[in-house]
Amino acid sequence: MSANPMDSVPRQQQQQKQVKLQERQHEQAGTSRGAMARSSATLARVAKDINDLNLPSTCHTVFPDPDDLMNFKLIISPDEGFYRNGRFTFNFRVGDNYPHKPPKVKCETRVFHPNIDLKGHVCLDILRGDWSPMMTLGSVVTALQFILLEPNTDDPFNEEAGQVLLHNRKLFEQYVRTSMSGGRVGSTYYDCCLE
Repeated sequence: MSANPMDSVPRQQQQQKQVKLQERQHEQAGTSRGAMARSSATLARVAKDINDLNLPSTCHTVFPDPDDLMNFKLIISPDEGFYRNGRFTFNFRVGDNYPHKPPKVKCETRVFHPNIDLKGHVCLDILRGDWSPMMTLGSVVTALQFILLEPNTDDPFNEEAGQVLLHNRKLFEQYVRTSMSGGRVGSTYYDCCLE
C-alpha cells in the first residue's frame, strides 16, 4: 500500500523546521564554524534520509524529542517468519560523523535471536566494517527487517541462539515463541513482546 505523496509535504516541512531549530541552538551554544558546518551537513543528510524512508506497514518511527532527528526509535512488527506478531524496538543514535560512520543501533526488546545479543547489540555487517557513506538510514532499516525475517547463523552475537537455529529449526522456533510470550529460555527471562 503506497502512501499519499501529499502526506510527506507537511512532514518534510516539519523536518526542515527541526533542522533549522537545531542549527540555531548550535549557534547559540557557541559551536565553532567547522563543527557547525559538519553538524549542519549531518542534520541535512539525516533529515533527507528520514524523509526518504518508505516504511512498510510493519514498521514505524518514533521521535521521543520531536526537535531531535539524531535520536529516534524504529518499531518493527514482522508479519511473517520466526518473529511474526512480535514488536521490536530499535534505538537509533546518529553521530555528528554520519554518514561517514554508521548510526549506533541497539535493540531495546530482549529477544532470542542469533544476531542480537542479550544486551541489545545488533550484528549487522553494515553497522561495522561494511558501512559506506553511500548507505542511508533506510539501508539499516532494510537490514533490520531482513534479520528478523531470516536470522543469520554465520556470525552470531548470541551463540546459543545461533547454534540452536543451525542444528534444530523446530526447537529454535519453539524458543523464539517462548521468549516472545514472556517466558524463560535456559536461564534467561524475556519480556512479552507479542502484539
